[in-house]
Amino acid sequence: MTNQRFTSAYDVVIVGARVAGAATAMLLASAGLRVLAIDKGRYGSDTLSTHALMRPAAMLLRQWGLLDRLEQAGTPPVRRTTFWYSHGDRRKIIPIDLEPRHGVAALYAPRRTVLDPILVDAAREAGAEVRHGVRFVDVLRRKDGRVCGVLVRDDRRGERAIRARLVIGADGRHSHVARRLRAAPYVVGRNGTSTAYGYFRRLPVDGNRWYFRPGSGAGAIPTNHGQTLVFASIPEEAASSSPSQIRGVFASTLSACAPDIAARLGDAEIAGKMWTFPGMRGFLRQAHGPGWALVGDAGYMSDPITAHGITNALRDAVLLSRSLVERRSLEAYQATRDDLSHTFFELSDHIASLDWDLATVERYHRQMSEEMSREEQFLLNMRLASDTRLLSRGYDERRESSSPGA
Repeated sequence: MTNQRFTSAYDVVIVGARVAGAATAMLLASAGLRVLAIDKGRYGSDTLSTHALMRPAAMLLRQWGLLDRLEQAGTPPVRRTTFWYSHGDRRKIIPIDLEPRHGVAALYAPRRTVLDPILVDAAREAGAEVRHGVRFVDVLRRKDGRVCGVLVRDDRRGERAIRARLVIGADGRHSHVARRLRAAPYVVGRNGTSTAYGYFRRLPVDGNRWYFRPGSGAGAIPTNHGQTLVFASIPEEAASSSPSQIRGVFASTLSACAPDIAARLGDAEIAGKMWTFPGMRGFLRQAHGPGWALVGDAGYMSDPITAHGITNALRDAVLLSRSLVERRSLEAYQATRDDLSHTFFELSDHIASLDWDLATVERYHRQMSEEMSREEQFLLNMRLASDTRLLSRGYDERRESSSPGA
């Protein structure tokens, strides 16, 4: 796709075309905006991920007509979540069967090689241009400092400038866009987890399993291709940044935290490589400025042990799109994002410490469930995602804080 010429100017250029970027491109293009999304990776390539979709994410995909595509791709439905709490010889197991609600009868944990192309295809169908193999180099600015486009590079044509009324950074937790914009975090977590995970064949599980033991956490999640994702997490200070060391604690952590899974690994077969995440503390970053905005992990990341990253990304794509097309200020976008995130962020950070007793972590999980219900209700009330005709009111650049200038 990189050998075609870009249009001279766009309403919006989005840097990053995975979950947050592709969803935002789809929603904005549905409003009739001229949207370009670029990504340095290949179409359908894999990436580090927590995979699990919580109910608000499944609800949004259903409203967008994309949940059927996930199912057709062989993504197994998850109708039960089980929490395993243990300490010494004590163990408490809490199975929770999913209650069908708002058209969602199951959760899912798709491989990113499945989910990302579905969202990219939907963005293109909505009218967005999506180009892979294109790298972000820098932002372009007007004389008054306002962002007015991007400088990009691809292997075929070298560097080129692309003008846009708004630039959106959706390029992940190490966002180059945020770095160029000097978008600083104003909330930073105190804790982080180091994690190793892999995909295993011949290891079926009856839904999502989350394991918690003081000092460690683990999980087993059914995903595509008949595989089960198995992860193990320890405090970031207990492991160096070396992937080999993180992998080394994988088996011992599973044995202590998820012995039923550990006992079956010998009969399972790993598919592909082990993935490692050396730990990175969560944050909330400044999410907007003159001519720019951030969405997804570029603007907000909670610790992956709570597996809410994809849900956050889809939710914030909706919030940002609404702010743009309903002529709301980007301050309102950030304020709403923060309101829906702060309590969950704090709970996630507490859990990521892995320093709690079982009664405490169980209470944290109940509070997180309440926060997800609040998030779900907010999205239902907003109804933006379920009827893209709401986006047809267009895009107003007259308000300096809510839209890009010419």
